[in-house]
Amino acid sequence: MKKVNWFVVLAGAAVGLAAVLLTALGNPVNMGFCIACFLRDIVGACGMHGAAVVQYVRPEIVGLVLGAFLMSVATKEFRAKAGSSPAVRFVLGALVMIGALVFLGCPLRMVLRLAGGDLNALTATVGFAEYVTNAIRNHPLITVVEGEVTEIPEGEVIVASGPLTSDALADHLLKLFGGDTTLHFFDAAAPLVTYESIDMDKAWFASRYDKGTADYINCALNEEEYRAFREELCNAEEAEVHGFEDKNVFDGCMPIEVMARRGEDTMRFGPLKPRGLKDPKTGVEPYAVIQLRRDNSDGSIYNLVGFQTHLKFGEQKRVFSMIPALRNAEYVRYGVMHRNTYLDSPRMLDRFYRFKADPRISFAGQMTGVEGYVESTASGFLVGIETARRLRGLEPVCFPKETAIGALSLYISDASVENFQPMNVNFGIITPLGYRVKGKRNKNAEISKRSLELLETMTANILEKEEA
Repeated sequence: MKKVNWFVVLAGAAVGLAAVLLTALGNPVNMGFCIACFLRDIVGACGMHGAAVVQYVRPEIVGLVLGAFLMSVATKEFRAKAGSSPAVRFVLGALVMIGALVFLGCPLRMVLRLAGGDLNALTATVGFAEYVTNAIRNHPLITVVEGEVTEIPEGEVIVASGPLTSDALADHLLKLFGGDTTLHFFDAAAPLVTYESIDMDKAWFASRYDKGTADYINCALNEEEYRAFREELCNAEEAEVHGFEDKNVFDGCMPIEVMARRGEDTMRFGPLKPRGLKDPKTGVEPYAVIQLRRDNSDGSIYNLVGFQTHLKFGEQKRVFSMIPALRNAEYVRYGVMHRNTYLDSPRMLDRFYRFKADPRISFAGQMTGVEGYVESTASGFLVGIETARRLRGLEPVCFPKETAIGALSLYISDASVENFQPMNVNFGIITPLGYRVKGKRNKNAEISKRSLELLETMTANILEKEEA
């Protein structure tokens, strides 16, 4: 029988008792002990939304913060032991801080109830969806027009048609852009790793035959390492290829695992070719070489050249870690293979997601080259603010590169990114601290703290200017 963790049981009982007491003392009966509600109320108390009924400082949050601090001191544990990517949590936290009123319908509580086995919460999905739909349809400044959009209308426009944009609208966009190279049908992306996680004692900068500038990082494999790497690559577990993905589309960008199965030395005559790349430590060409190419202007992120793949993410990390220089590599994006539609944003969009050739048109969401729900929300948030301010005759809000929202918009509009591919938010695209912090988690926490302080200052300055 599995041992009972009484600390967790007692903690749950304490929180449950606190919820009952708080309700008895005046909290709404449907709130109990809800962190999301508490944050929403505090955001209101800070003047960041206008619903007077939920605008007050919650003492519970003060108690939670102090309690968490005391527990951290007592257990000498100051970092999270689980959870999603810190970068994703950071962006979600910033968006909740800025626009927390959206949680009045409380999808968080709905999800928590479902996680606890309360299937009655399923009815809340209908209610929440209806709440959001009605809020949009009944808003005096919003007109909902149902039907397919096949061309961009006149006036100020935000296009957020997603990665599966219809053929009719895609054809119209191609005509608008004036070429067939500005709208990509995405089918391959190689993994990206951070420069600081590459073991440069086992790699070196060089270009093939020393021609041009030494822009590539070269990671060597000896014969034994190469054969072991190929063996694992051939047998690694692949992600499922969905129905809309015809395997024939991979011929022009063959997955590295397919190439490995084609023959013992196929990769050595392809992306792992060692010709013209002498190891400076030995003065001879290695048996095989993996090249990494800079993916952004800062040189903080590198692309594994020719390593497009549809292995499962865990398998990519396992197999690619067999490359000595990448043993401890930090992946900011794993390789993927699927059909998608997105813009060549560095050539087309500015930092506010506006179409450079016609700034009245803005784009938002995954079609801009941001990857993921949080990132799509962040892009839409920025576009919404910029468009609203433009219509009011105000200057746009310039989120700096020290913030995740700003770093993401600056990445997709960075003209120095030649081989543009969709990007998740990550700490690698945010401006470094400029000083050393011991430990990756501590460093990321310091970056987050700096960003939140900047956001608070920006918010205060904007409100001050508008009041003036």
